[in-house]
Amino acid sequence: MTARISPELLETLRGIDSATIANAIETFKVRDRTTGYMDMSIRCHFPEMAPLVGYAVTAIGDTMTPGAPPNRDGFFLWLDAIAAAEGPTVCVIQDASPHASHSCHFGEVMANTARAFGVKGLITNGGVRDVDEVKALGFQYFSPGKVVSHGNNTFRAANIPVTVGGLTVYPGDLLHADVNGVVIIPIDIAENIPDAVERLREKEGRVISYVNSGKIDLSTLKDIFSH
Repeated sequence: MTARISPELLETLRGIDSATIANAIETFKVRDRTTGYMDMSIRCHFPEMAPLVGYAVTAIGDTMTPGAPPNRDGFFLWLDAIAAAEGPTVCVIQDASPHASHSCHFGEVMANTARAFGVKGLITNGGVRDVDEVKALGFQYFSPGKVVSHGNNTFRAANIPVTVGGLTVYPGDLLHADVNGVVIIPIDIAENIPDAVERLREKEGRVISYVNSGKIDLSTLKDIFSH
């Protein structure tokens, strides 16, 4: 059973931007600063939405292997995975297509289906489509871009470790994502994140206030950055 945090804490985390979350995680020194987040290829399609926060349900997908349309076995495997997961969840799909630039894993039907099982959004290194309809649902998309056709959409596996945007994601990982990018929150420190955020905001506020004061002394600025 994957560890969970309270609904109240989830809601609090949803009110914090992902960049600040990433900074707060650094203060606990639980991982190297160069790890734990996705690269710039994974883009937020609906930046006006609140941050996407939830537990990962993972899959490997392939939409570009040519031939006869695939059977539904892989799709049903994915359905079983999202139905069994405790929400809120985020679907993370690693694209395994031979031509990833043409892949497309989600559209309006897939988003509606996932949402019915408590999935709040999709993160994939493949493509997406039906963006207007999906945005109207309040369902979030993170991907490199949009592709017009679903191709030969199938799922090869579900509920296994996947790699998207240079980050390995395990089933049940707690994800936080917005226009700044996607980061994994270590579950063991999740309860301490809000307090760390407050401390960071206070320090950053002092720096910003000082550098905009018009009376900068370099030694004083160094001291502010050091404490």
